[in-house]
Amino acid sequence: MGSINFPAEEERMLNHWDDTNAFHQQLELSKDDPPYVFYDGPPFATGTPHYGHLLASTIKDIIPRYWSMNGRYVERRFGWDTHGVPIEQIVDKELQEELGVRGRAAVEKVGIKEYNRRCREKVLTYAGEWRKVIGRLGRWIDFDRDYKTMDPSFMETCWWVFAQLHKKGMVYHGARVLPYSTALNTPLSKSEATEEYKDVQDPAVTVSFPVLPPDQQPEAVRQKVEEVLKTVGGNLDFVAWTTTPWTLPSNIALCAHPDYEYLIVHDVESDRRYLMVEAGLRVLYKDPKKAKYKILSKLKGKDIAGWKYKPIFNYFVESFKDVGYRVLLDTYVKDDEGVGIVHQAPAFGEDDYNISWREGIIDYDRSPPNPLNAGGEFTSEVPDFEGQHVKAADKNIIKFLEGQGRMVRKSQITHRYPHCPRSKTPLIQRAVPSWFIKVESIVPEMLKNLEKTHWVPRQVGMGRFYQWISAAKDWNVSRNRYWGTPLPLWVSDDMKEVVCVSSVAELKQLSGYEGEIKDLHPDSVDQITIPSKQGKGTLHRVPEVFDCWFESGSMPYASSHYPFSYPDYDSSQPDSGMSRTEGPGKALFSKFPGDFIAEGLDQTRGWFYTLSVLGTHLFNTFPYQNCVVNGIVLAEDGKKMSKSLRNFPDPMLVIDRYGSDALRLYLIDSPVVRGEPLRFSEMGVKQIVSGVLLPLWNSYNFFAQQAALLKKNTGSDFVFDPEMQKSNENVMDRWILAATQSLLQYVNQEMEGYRLYTVVPRLLKMVDDTTNWYIRFNRNRLKGQTASAKPATNGVQMNGAKPEADGDSEEAVDTLHALNTLYEVLYTLVRALAPFIPFLSDNIFQRLAPHLPESITKGKDVRSVHFLRFPTVRQELFDPVVERRVSRMQKVIELGRLARERRTLSLKTPLKTLIVLHQDQQFLEDVKTLERYVTEELNIRDLVLTTEESKYGVEYSVQADVKNLGMKFKKDAASIKKALPKLSSADIHAFLDTGAITVEGHQLSAEDLRVQRGLKQSPETADLEVAVEGEVMILLDAFAYPELAQEGLAREVLNRVQRLRKRADLVPTDDIKLAYSVLSPATVDGADGAGKGEKGAVSEASRLEAERLVEEMFVQQAGTITKAASLGVVKIEDGGAKEEAVAEEEAEVKDVRLLLRLLKV
Repeated sequence: MGSINFPAEEERMLNHWDDTNAFHQQLELSKDDPPYVFYDGPPFATGTPHYGHLLASTIKDIIPRYWSMNGRYVERRFGWDTHGVPIEQIVDKELQEELGVRGRAAVEKVGIKEYNRRCREKVLTYAGEWRKVIGRLGRWIDFDRDYKTMDPSFMETCWWVFAQLHKKGMVYHGARVLPYSTALNTPLSKSEATEEYKDVQDPAVTVSFPVLPPDQQPEAVRQKVEEVLKTVGGNLDFVAWTTTPWTLPSNIALCAHPDYEYLIVHDVESDRRYLMVEAGLRVLYKDPKKAKYKILSKLKGKDIAGWKYKPIFNYFVESFKDVGYRVLLDTYVKDDEGVGIVHQAPAFGEDDYNISWREGIIDYDRSPPNPLNAGGEFTSEVPDFEGQHVKAADKNIIKFLEGQGRMVRKSQITHRYPHCPRSKTPLIQRAVPSWFIKVESIVPEMLKNLEKTHWVPRQVGMGRFYQWISAAKDWNVSRNRYWGTPLPLWVSDDMKEVVCVSSVAELKQLSGYEGEIKDLHPDSVDQITIPSKQGKGTLHRVPEVFDCWFESGSMPYASSHYPFSYPDYDSSQPDSGMSRTEGPGKALFSKFPGDFIAEGLDQTRGWFYTLSVLGTHLFNTFPYQNCVVNGIVLAEDGKKMSKSLRNFPDPMLVIDRYGSDALRLYLIDSPVVRGEPLRFSEMGVKQIVSGVLLPLWNSYNFFAQQAALLKKNTGSDFVFDPEMQKSNENVMDRWILAATQSLLQYVNQEMEGYRLYTVVPRLLKMVDDTTNWYIRFNRNRLKGQTASAKPATNGVQMNGAKPEADGDSEEAVDTLHALNTLYEVLYTLVRALAPFIPFLSDNIFQRLAPHLPESITKGKDVRSVHFLRFPTVRQELFDPVVERRVSRMQKVIELGRLARERRTLSLKTPLKTLIVLHQDQQFLEDVKTLERYVTEELNIRDLVLTTEESKYGVEYSVQADVKNLGMKFKKDAASIKKALPKLSSADIHAFLDTGAITVEGHQLSAEDLRVQRGLKQSPETADLEVAVEGEVMILLDAFAYPELAQEGLAREVLNRVQRLRKRADLVPTDDIKLAYSVLSPATVDGADGAGKGEKGAVSEASRLEAERLVEEMFVQQAGTITKAASLGVVKIEDGGAKEEAVAEEEAEVKDVRLLLRLLKV
């Protein structure tokens, strides 16, 4: 029972759980309880779990465990996100190595059926590793009944969800400029595009756009152009600045700000005239002050609206010559970079697209130039650069511009640029034909639904998530990929007839297909066609698949194949499943919305968002009631964890070293549970072992030792008696039991609010209270050193023996009270801790279980703590008065310890006086009731409790809160600070009473000043060490008086002798002699590495030194000892103990082991 290897013990517990089928047994035991619904967001299985996954899994284990122990049935099924880019990337890399092609080319080469077969093979590559790691973490979740987004049942529900939105008119086809990954050949959502930014170097070019002669200008602007050209005396060029030269072949307009002032500048060196904003001079010239130019004229932006210019390239002139190549106006143009004119390529910029559409340059029949293939390479529409990737084409386009005389200036710029989080390649903006779900129209409903949900931390939901929803745009739900759930849309060639299919049965009905449809991936359904009902021939499925976030957002329904596998589903009714009270909806809404979800902060733009969108569209509710959001786990250096940088320890190695309980507690008792970042430190996990788990284990171990001692001495096993507490008057027992009830009340309150970050510290404090306060202060009681003894056959009473049959002594009952109390605390604590540290709590519980009475175990499965209910509050054990008193005692003791540390005085050094100053008499009276604990723990003789600060020379001073003063009083703050030392004690006392004071004519309040208390320095106070916290102040006399050590030892021996007299039934008039022997210490510090002989020598040396001290004490404190031993004291070894022994005990007194024997003369 002594030392413990936590990881090895956890492995033993895992085997026990496997042998007892513990998780499923717990589900079986709770199957008739009301359901508690937990939705598990599905991860990809394309990599091993990292600390972020372990953190989320810990939260997702704690909360379901808690509610399952509180009388709820909590089904827990693991889920897998199986579609999308992560899988395709693996297959693309494989095909690149095999065939030298990837992406679309690879699919075309091997066929989509083979491509998807390979994807299916790769999906669960690391599923076994996930199962191992998550299981080793102690998380109970069903991997055997998991759901996968690639399951036909899951995919069919996704079709149903989409079809409901389509029926409501919430789906439309359009084009939208979106972040686009040329490496993955697909657009990304805007949230995905913000995940990864890198500093990159790009070309920055300033290009000229010659203004056309007046006769080629529209009539509305012809006269103005003619006037300006005449004023400046020659030709004029617009100039535009861009960091994406590859977009210039698609230019069809320029845009200026209507209110900006534009300069016409004559560049002397080139004899060219350029139009730009004044800030553009810094772009045109390295040093405008030294440059040779002349400002010829100034114009407002609105004055150049509609002016036409000469295109750089002729690729799209025929399509846009009548409507494009002119200046547009919009306030999105900025003058803080560039030249105040922005070139417009509508297919490659969201603002460009919107402005060009507004101005009629592009419309439904006239699409913007978009001369790129799926991989971002120029098509034959741009023959000069055909086949070149956009980024590679930049340098050739620049050469072309130079050759055409259109390059005004070229340079380089370093800036942060979005990259594809999957391929790590630069993203571009691109207009993509896509299918959209309307979101903007339901934003008000979403915000109302948000108010009905509970978020932890609240500021994430009502701040970050609220803002994200408020600015939500319509959702591009389609992806130009291959491995995914296909959009269930069959369309005519002209896209005018659209059929949205909601199920496999409906597809077969509409198409006439009679074969079996076992799979819904594109390679299985794309060959199925639907006859047109409008005479448009045959409808084919659109090529896109769902954004995998749509699948994740459908999880509350798709994971259980809603509505198809629910009671009363009617396939003949199009709306079956949409009613809350009839059909499948009746069963769904018995457990919907779900009770709880949890994920990381990044999911405010991901899973939390898509869940909320689809829930609002379908049933006008979010599909969850409570959402716990954790922060991000970073490497110890504050950087993102990176396998390539190796800047974090392998999670399994950490678990192998310290155990899962330690890792779980470390993660949960950190800022990350409040939505803040955590810098992961292996040392922090190690400290949980030494600071929490080991003390908890030692607490149980101490109990087990004392229970074994009780059995040895009495022949009876200890059996817990919950009713025994009713007769318990011991203040420390009442305190720890009351504190336990307060803990349970608090934990229940906070867990109902899902505030793990408040619960864990309170639980850990209870462990500390048990180990460092209760056991420490009651060690002798628990050891049975105050228990009654019965006469042995030789007439000698031995400590710890079974009491006489004629009645228990007070001491025996006291020891049983202490053991019973410690047992109840441990029994309660392991149940309260079970959701948090499932291994150690179950380990200790299984060792405690044999001591439970049949009244508790009857009819219950006690093979695991996780089969039990969470402990209920015992109202009769509440005692707020005792809790208050002990809390105040603890405060005094902690301050006393601090004072000793400051003077480097060990607790073994006896001190004379501790003075406690407090203005609340009730505080002092509370401490007075527990005076013995204070004096014994701090090893002081006298405790003085007083309100008289002046008697001890207490002085008050104030310090400024510099930040507050500076913000409130600006330049006057310095003079206020300078005046503070002049304040009198009366001034400061008045400030404490009223919370306000006037200094240098300014009213100061409590947040501006900090009041400090101290002692006036003098020879009289030199030995007094001060410690202050809040309202309490202590003064410790730190002078070491030599006689105190002997006085203390004498008092302890006298106390032992008095107890021995009582056990021997002696009356005060009975004269006795005291015989003693100094025994060897049980252990010798520092001797662990010594040999047997060497240890013996050290032990004997220690004994002899102790014997010397005891002899001196008996001589110098003889007056004290004779109060109980009137016939004197003798050493047993000296042969002076020949009389009859009536009682004896072995005792440890002030670190000295003594055998004390009473002799009747």
